[in-house]
Amino acid sequence: MELALYVHIPFCLRKCLYCDFASFADAPVPPAAYVAALVREMELRAARLARPVTAATLYLGGGTPSLLAPELVAGVVAAARRQFSLSDAAEVTLEANPGTLTVETLAGFRAAGVNRLSLGVQSFDDRLLAGLGRIHTAREAEAAVHLARTAGFSNLGLDLIHGLPGQDPTGWERDLRRATALAPEHISAYALAVEEGTPFHRLAATGELALPPEEEAVRMFEQTSEVLTACGYEHYEIANFARPGYRSRHNQVYWQRGPYLGFGAAAHSFLPTPGWGIRWRNPADPAAYRAALDRGGLPAGEVTPLSRQEAMGEWFFLGLRLREGVDLAAFPQEFGLTVAEAFPGVLDRLAGQGLVEVAEDRLRLTPKGLLLANQVFLAFL
Repeated sequence: MELALYVHIPFCLRKCLYCDFASFADAPVPPAAYVAALVREMELRAARLARPVTAATLYLGGGTPSLLAPELVAGVVAAARRQFSLSDAAEVTLEANPGTLTVETLAGFRAAGVNRLSLGVQSFDDRLLAGLGRIHTAREAEAAVHLARTAGFSNLGLDLIHGLPGQDPTGWERDLRRATALAPEHISAYALAVEEGTPFHRLAATGELALPPEEEAVRMFEQTSEVLTACGYEHYEIANFARPGYRSRHNQVYWQRGPYLGFGAAAHSFLPTPGWGIRWRNPADPAAYRAALDRGGLPAGEVTPLSRQEAMGEWFFLGLRLREGVDLAAFPQEFGLTVAEAFPGVLDRLAGQGLVEVAEDRLRLTPKGLLLANQVFLAFL
């Protein structure tokens, strides 16, 4: 079985105001001890797999994985090769904050086996960056790209956010132009989500978060595809754009319901068997995560066996994120039901609302459906 590996690094220098990920500025577990726990979890999980596997991708996310010393990253990559036969041709991604990089650490990450870098730029407007609680400036973001090229990275992605407080379509287009001028191979451009439990959520509840009006937020979403496709990027997923041949191989596993194993505090995993699939999540507290492994066992987390109905819903709302959509002919082969039997009237209703279309037996979102994707996804829940 071929699968993907995800490793969660929960350390940050400072928590951003919009972030609801499992990340901590106070380093509740020393990085070396945390990586030792990660390696131990890999060993225990590999021993429990029912059949041999090969890992085609490894993704170190966070948090801020670039805070790890290169030798610790090398230990994670080596464990993935040892326990899961990480392919020599694997895509190995490290998420990085521009404010944490030097040419020496970048060269160390390359030597450790990282061949793809994902830079959390978010904006090239220093005023907006300060409002997000980011630790870097626009100049530092641009410098990080140049340092990464110097260190030998030929597969580089930038993350951007639109719909920020104080942002307008003119400023967003300026961000997109500055991003494309750096010629990254990949650009992720997400709409801001105000998540419960974050400082932004508290500010929104009291009316202190000045988000752009809806028509401007819609315009920024539309600008993203207009600008990036005109610059030669393929719009292959709702929020993701790539030069030809540089799609994120790792993230496509998620959207296609492929198998993946997650390691570290709060990491998620999915295997398509037994039954209709099983998902689980590690405990979010790094200290509890480490303590479980120190006791010699896997960390106890939330385990969810999927019903057929849940698996069928996932098949649609994950697969429809991709611009090419889903292959309707494959659905009955996988689930033993036609789409009409599984979701009576749903496709006709969504097509009637102009949200989906069928071309060559593939169901995909229309331009209107891209804007209202969550409405489409809810129809399959």
